[in-house]
Amino acid sequence: MPYVMRNADGDICGLFEQLQEGYADELLASDNAAVVAYLNKPLPVVAVSARQFRVTLRRAGLLDQVKVWVAQQDGEIQDAFEYSGTFVKDSPMMVAGFAAMGFSAQQIDEFFSAASQL
Repeated sequence: MPYVMRNADGDICGLFEQLQEGYADELLASDNAAVVAYLNKPLPVVAVSARQFRVTLRRAGLLDQVKVWVAQQDGEIQDAFEYSGTFVKDSPMMVAGFAAMGFSAQQIDEFFSAASQL
């Protein structure tokens, strides 16, 4: 039976074996639905393969627009787009590219999540 810590929204954000006075003092059963959900929460997607990335761009109708943006960048970014085997969500190229496309943080997460399912 773990002691749980909750964030400002009331969601579980940590589990402890022992009481953490003032931080985690709520004891829940190990099979409590909220504890099980916390333990089985999917990890965030931080990278996808080049194939997953490009197919997702194509399906979203963005591949040509991205290619135009890449062509306007320096040689290193052009090489990274052309030859990378993996696209990392928070790499400088990705951050700049998604900003140029006007993506919000949530849209970037959704894009990478969709790509990871391919």
